[in-house]
Amino acid sequence: MEVAIAGGHGNVARRLGRLLADRGDLVRGLIRNPGHAEELREDGTEPVLCDLEAATPDQIAAAIAGADAVVFAAGAGPGSGSERKGSMDRDGAIKLLHAAEIANVDRYLMVSSIGAEDPPDGDEVFSVYLRAKAEADRALMASDRTWSILRPTSLTDGPGGEGVSVTMDPHRGEVSREDVAAVLAAALHEPRTAGKVIYVRSGDLTVGEALEAFLAEAAP
Repeated sequence: MEVAIAGGHGNVARRLGRLLADRGDLVRGLIRNPGHAEELREDGTEPVLCDLEAATPDQIAAAIAGADAVVFAAGAGPGSGSERKGSMDRDGAIKLLHAAEIANVDRYLMVSSIGAEDPPDGDEVFSVYLRAKAEADRALMASDRTWSILRPTSLTDGPGGEGVSVTMDPHRGEVSREDVAAVLAAALHEPRTAGKVIYVRSGDLTVGEALEAFLAEAAP
């Protein structure tokens, strides 16, 4: 599988890129800072310069052309204001969606957030962020792409592999970025995750076990 990751130098994205490359997938990471290119190469990821905020959907489509799947793992990041929550977390994700339609990339995985299912009102930056995530999620769900949306709880930099919980319903807690990347990597290769919103936190099951339990629960 060939996978293009938007926000390719991000904390989750780099972990995902390494997992996919180790598995034999071809991975390209969309980055806006050329200074990050060498680190991605060291991860086994092909760097592609593409600034989601500045690029048009056609330009993004050229950057992802030929991919089998795209992952939106970009974000304005901590310390950014409300305006960038809209221009990146919402508009960047929606531009990637339009680009996927142009480039005929069917599979789209969104890294969203717990709280996007019922975002709060108000002008606080985090409230604006959750509304931006919710709008991006709704746009993807309304599209004709084969989508999956991952909504992790609070992220940590702790070690992964100690167990996760994957559910259909929101829950509180923490989860390591390493485990989020592992769930994304598994979901990319699991067709049954299509059309599903997936909540992830730390738990007692391996990623494979947790995903199977989730899919059993989500089955019609």
